[in-house]
Amino acid sequence: MDTVEFYRQSVKQLLTEYAVFFNFGDRVQSQTIFDLEQDRYMLISIGWMGEKRVHDCIIHIDIINSQVWIQENNTDRSIAEELVAAGIPPKSIVLGLQPPELRPYTDYGVPNLAPSQVSLQVS
Repeated sequence: MDTVEFYRQSVKQLLTEYAVFFNFGDRVQSQTIFDLEQDRYMLISIGWMGEKRVHDCIIHIDIINSQVWIQENNTDRSIAEELVAAGIPPKSIVLGLQPPELRPYTDYGVPNLAPSQVSLQVS
């Protein structure tokens, strides 16, 4: 299994396991959303709590340029630590929910620049 496929499987397994914890009875359920073409993965809660509509993002993870980006984490757990425990190297995890200027000071990665993102050098 190649590296990105391993990341995909690890993220899907993590979100599937979390989906069990975030079911709130018959009226509010958790749903996993796996967009395999765009490498976007989410866990949401959806339903009704009394007369109030519930539609919340619990966890949102993308795979961008062979890195796992944690875009949202509305749990009290460190998703990054759990991904590291699953075998993903810390430098391959980007805390997208952190401001870009703070990311280099975390224990995790900074974004890999795609060729289209590299500035042209003028000589």
